[in-house]
Order: sequence, then structure tokens, then C-alpha cells
Amino acid sequence: MKKTLVTMAAFALGLTAQADEGMWTLYDLPQAVYEQMKGYGYELPYEKLYQADDAIMKSVVNFSGYCSGVVVSKDGLVFTNHHCGFEAIRSHSTAEHDYMRDGFYARSFEEELPNKNMFVSFMVEQRDVTDELMAQGLEEMTAEQRTVFLDSIENAMSKEVKEKDQTLRLELKAFYERNRYYATTYRDFTDVRLVFTIPKSMGKFGGETDNWMWPRQTCDFSVFRIYCDPVTGGPAEYSKDNVPYHPEHWARVSQDGYREGSFSMTMGYPGSTSRYLSSMGIEERYVQNAIRAQVRGVKQEVMKRHMDAQQTVRIKYDSKYAQSSNYWKNSIGMNKCIDSIGLIKQKQHFEADLMAWQQKTGYLKDKLDIGQLTRLYRDGRIPVMKRYMYFIETFRRTDELSARALRVHNGMSPKGKGKRQYVEFQDNSDTWDYDTDRETLGTLLVNMRRNLPAEQLPDFFTEIVDREFGGDCQAFADALYSQSKLLKKGKRIYVNKKSFLKDLGVRYGLSLTTYAADLRTAIEAISDTIDQQEHYLCDAKLRMEQDQPHYSDANFTLRMSYGQVKEYTLGGRPSGWQTKAPSIVEKMKKADSIEDYKAEPEMLTLMQEAGQMPLCFLTTNDITGGNSGSPMFDGRNQLIGLAFDGNWDSLSSDIFFDSKLARCIGVDMRYVLYMMDRWGHADRLIQEINAR
Repeated sequence: MKKTLVTMAAFALGLTAQADEGMWTLYDLPQAVYEQMKGYGYELPYEKLYQADDAIMKSVVNFSGYCSGVVVSKDGLVFTNHHCGFEAIRSHSTAEHDYMRDGFYARSFEEELPNKNMFVSFMVEQRDVTDELMAQGLEEMTAEQRTVFLDSIENAMSKEVKEKDQTLRLELKAFYERNRYYATTYRDFTDVRLVFTIPKSMGKFGGETDNWMWPRQTCDFSVFRIYCDPVTGGPAEYSKDNVPYHPEHWARVSQDGYREGSFSMTMGYPGSTSRYLSSMGIEERYVQNAIRAQVRGVKQEVMKRHMDAQQTVRIKYDSKYAQSSNYWKNSIGMNKCIDSIGLIKQKQHFEADLMAWQQKTGYLKDKLDIGQLTRLYRDGRIPVMKRYMYFIETFRRTDELSARALRVHNGMSPKGKGKRQYVEFQDNSDTWDYDTDRETLGTLLVNMRRNLPAEQLPDFFTEIVDREFGGDCQAFADALYSQSKLLKKGKRIYVNKKSFLKDLGVRYGLSLTTYAADLRTAIEAISDTIDQQEHYLCDAKLRMEQDQPHYSDANFTLRMSYGQVKEYTLGGRPSGWQTKAPSIVEKMKKADSIEDYKAEPEMLTLMQEAGQMPLCFLTTNDITGGNSGSPMFDGRNQLIGLAFDGNWDSLSSDIFFDSKLARCIGVDMRYVLYMMDRWGHADRLIQEINAR
């Protein structure tokens, strides 16, 4: 493979047209990109981004593997989004102390709440290792060989890093559709404690009504703290003796604000984009989105009804419902955008141009074959993917019985020996509700049967539901929940006894496991060739457009995006670039008709007293999932906001960035500080971040 990075002069030629697009790695940021940033209003030397002792990237963290965050004090205080802290807040909530509903403020270090399975990661270093890997024949390897080889190289590199510093870990990841490889070193801290959260009424203000929409008034933030070993000052497992971490650098919070046209920069960990994806890849995504939206819409109706009826159910399902509905709406919006801009046709036209260029130049001759790629998707993977999506959305992360039925056949290690081997599930009844799950499963089974031909369904529909329950899916679900040992507290399920396969839940799980395995086998048989063609397609695009700037798709590594505070225009109507306090007051007064606008009377009073305080704002920064909680900096690396959403009119941006419409929505730090002060009376935190 030949190197596809372009010269600085080439960047300069093509940069202006795509100035706001891009999720740039920092260690190799092109000088021309930095010059464009300065043209937008960035005021500091390049070293202040990545290399200097006080480089701003040292304050940015990967928050628990699904969000981003920023350290804002010398004592390890971290800001992220409210929805990023959602599960931690929920897990500490009870009917007596409902922090989701009432909020929480730790008035001392001792009151800060530890969290299971939470961590933050600081990126320490990143480097391009492509040439080293290619010299060992990586490009000529099969997919299986490549996986084994890369694992061994990552292990060797990790060992070398840990010999120097045991607190570090290393990841080896592909960039540019496997055309480049970067090794990234991290330091992880696993003792992260909840410090402050406002009530859900404000942290998730607008709910699903406003999700992905503009204008917004959501005060989407929560506050955590990193703790460390009291002797070494480095990472340590939770201990009551741990002390607040003192970071190398932390971000300074600004109350100076911004104006339209001001420079804005985000740094964070965007999860996944697919902007090099082929037209058929987009068509497959369209099918997946449609199924995801349809099934989740059915599931969420059941969940919402039970949540509204009982507070304990709401506490258990708040986080689950939010996670489900977020990408339910995203899927609807993405497909709407794909249709509205004719994205698949656009990609097809580009691919026709690329094929003509390929014929002219001979580049990747006998390797890249777009006709073959089209056939592999249309005749091979998409039909199977449709069934697989119904499986995923119907049976995964939907109900406790299905989760256990799958695990008992795949993912559990039996205890004991011989015929006395058994599996046993821990009691997690505090995380799910019997009636909610039971009705959800029955409803989803009916939905799957309606949407797939009989011959494409798992065999339990015929073998069990039809033969033993007269085709009544809800009766089958009821029996699963009442009869199966999988849900019995403290029950040992002996796997080598004849009774094992007589259990209704075990029979159901075996059918699901077999069905899923068959689908995965069919998908894997095609996917290696598809992936190789997508790899070639990206390579050809980079070569054909070598006079234009290119960045790699997001893969949950640290990225920087730069742009400006700016509105957009749709249908001749300007969106506005900022919301202020009167706009949330107006929405709160509609709470009788729109449930998502309900808030405590105290909140209405606070917003009425806030005058013209800024709430949220729009920038042209590039954003996707994983960027939630990303700090938004001004031209002096000062924190002006936290990114929390994209806008509905550009939800296809994961696969196509439309610079005219794509916007990042952020919560203004002045709004954050106002709520910490006037609602939370969090004087010690405000003093800690020097925000008085």
C-alpha cells in the first residue's frame, strides 16, 4: 500500500470548501489545518493543542468507553453530559432517594458516590505504525491471519509499554478503512465518583420531543471526580483511602461567552462514522435503521406505559428507555436525511466517476471491483442482515428472560463436575420488572412474526409457540416467565441432566442461539470480501482526491474538530445560533400538553429570574455518538460549553457531512454554572473551578 497523506500545499488548495468537516487526530495535525483554525480565530501556538506540558488535550478524557469528558480542576473534577452519567445516577437512586428525579450534590469529598464499572482514560501518546506492519506483509494476509497478527503485535507493544509504566495500556487500531494503523497509549482511572447532578427535568429537558432537535434548552451536564492512589498519585481500584487525582493539566472554565462567528473547537472520542462507505453500504444501513426504528418503537410503548404507572419501574427503566429511544429517533432521522438529499444516488455517481478514473489510471486494477461489491451486498448480505436486525432488536437488551436464555447456551461457564455441573444466575431483580419484561417479550414476538415470513423465523415459533401455545405469543411469554428455572432466585440449573433441555427457557434459548449462529455464519461468509472491497474503495478515493484533505472515520480515539458559532438556514428560515432563558420559560408553560416540558416550580422560577442568560448554542463542529460530553473550547483553550447533540436536519452526517446543515449543539457553561450556583448552592465546586 502506498502512502496517501497529501502535501501541505494540497491541503491548502482543498481546505476551504470543507473547512468545518473533519475529526482530526492531533499528533499529526496538518499545518494547513492549523492555519485554517487560526483564520477562524484560534489564538494559541500549535503546541498548546498536543505537545506542550499544558496542552489542552491533556484535560480531555474518554468517559467510560461511551462518552467524552473534561477535567476542570486541580482536584480531578470532571464535567460530562447528564445523559453520560445517566446510569450512574440511576444506579444510586431509590424510591426514598431518587437522584434521577431530585438531583444530587455531595457537599464534601466523603459524600461523593463511587460507581461500578466506570472509568476515565487519558490519551498519553499516539503514533503511526503502518510502515512497520506493512513491512511484515500485513497487506497480503487473509482476514483471519490479519486478526491474529495484529493481536500479537498489539500484545507485544502493550508489554513494552507496561515495562516502562504499569499504569499504561496500548491499543492498536485501523484508520482509513485499514489503510493506516495507529498505536495509542492510555492511562485509565477506575475510581470515578458522582459529585453533582441536576434533576432529570433539566438535565434531560425536552426529552424525546426535543431529542436531536433545535432549538434546545437542555442543561445536559453532570459532575464526577477522579480518585487515585494516595501514595503514587496514579490509578487505583476503589478504596475509601483513595484521594482526589491531581492531573497534569485541566481546562479553565470561561464565563466570557462567545458571539456569532466565534471560533469553537471540540475535543473528544467520537465513536463511529462511515463517510467512506459505498452506496450499497449506505443502502444496508438504511435497512438496518428502518428495522431498528420499527422494533424499538413497539418496545418503548410498552416500557413507557409501565414506567408511567409505577415509580419503581421508572427508576429501573429510565436509563434503558433513554438508550433505546436515542437511536430509535436517530435511525428515523438518518433515513429521512438519506432520502431528502438523495445520498445513495450521490454515492453512486461518485462511484461511477471513480470507476472511470480507475480505468484511466489502472490504480488497483484487478482488485477494486464496485460491481462485485454491489452484488455482494444486494444479493448476499442485506437479505440476511434484515433477519439479523430483527433478531438483535427483538431479543438483545430487551428483557431479562431472553438475556438469560442466550447466556445459558453461550457465555456462561458451568460450575461443578460431571453430571453435577450447573449454572446459576445472580439476583439482579433491582434492574428489571417482571410484568414489564414479560409484556415486552410477548409484544416483540408478535411484531417479529408480523414482519418476517414464517420460514425466516427462529424455529421456536413453530416448534413451541404454535404446537404448545396455539400460536399465542403472549401466552408463551407468560409461561416462560412463570415456569422457567432461568428466573428462579438462587436456582441451580444442572446442565448435564435430562431436565436441562426440558426447561422452557432453555429450549427457547437453544433455538435463539442456533438461529443467531446460522445468521452470523452467513454474514461472515460474505463480510470479509465486502470489507476488502470497502478497503480498496477508500484507498482509491484517497489516491484520486490526493489534492484534497482527508481524515479517518471516527473509531473512538481522541479527535479534534474546529469551526464557528453559526446558525443554519433550511427552507429559507434561519435557525438562530443561541437560545436564552425566556425560551425555556415558554416551553415550561406548555407542560400540560407536552410532558417532556414538565419541570419543578422551582425550575420555572429560576429560569424566570435568569433574564437573558444563554442556554444552548450551535457550532459547525463535527459531532457523532461518543462526542457527548466533549468540551467546547474558544480560541484560547477556555471551556465555553459541552457538546451534547447533533441536529435533526443533518442526521445522515455519520455517513455524509453536509456543511450547510450539520451542527453541533452545546450547553453553555454559564447555564451550567447558574444551575450549580442557584439551584445546587454548590459553592465548594464553583470555588474549586475558579468560576466566581
